Amino acid sequence: MATNHLPVSRTRAQRSEDSRARILDAAVACLIDGGYSGATTLTIQGAAGVSRGRLLHHFPSRDRLLVAAAQHLAVKRVIDTEERITRLLDGGPVPVGPVPITQWERADRVIELLWESFSEPHFWASVELWTAARANSEIAEALRPEERRLGAAIRASMARMFGDELAARPRFKQLRDLLLTSMRGTALTYTFDPRDPAGDSMLAQWKDLARVLLG
Repeated sequence: MATNHLPVSRTRAQRSEDSRARILDAAVACLIDGGYSGATTLTIQGAAGVSRGRLLHHFPSRDRLLVAAAQHLAVKRVIDTEERITRLLDGGPVPVGPVPITQWERADRVIELLWESFSEPHFWASVELWTAARANSEIAEALRPEERRLGAAIRASMARMFGDELAARPRFKQLRDLLLTSMRGTALTYTFDPRDPAGDSMLAQWKDLARVLLG
């Protein structure tokens, strides 16, 4: 009897997880396309292709849904960035050529990929929520622990990306925090002054800062 019920139980759990993922992906898309005000539960429900009851089952509050959606995508992007750097260093789909790269070339590439992440959808979804949190205590309360959790994940990921040798240097934490805050602040200026992030003058300064603080 138990054996007969087990596959059904797994199928239901998988269905539930799939619908939750669809809702989160749809919420992120709506948040990016229409901003906080445009990401209504009805819009998200339609984009996800789920029933009202299914949406409310997973996320009773719209604001908590949007917070979960933004963090869902941000965590995925952190993982993706780390994987891209790992492939780069291992000579995978992103080749590095026949000569091994130096630790400073590695640091430069990490900084470039980190900076790219600040022009991706997850960052702008987060910006929408940070702005809304200023006047919405429910969003602020939901966002605070999620941002702390995400911040810890990003800091740990950066240590792995830079590598053991550089991450062990006394001023690595200082560099890490300066990079994150400076990149965040610089990215915000793109809301009113759009340009090519790859050509931003700050990129060379961040690379130089890594050498000053770690060298």
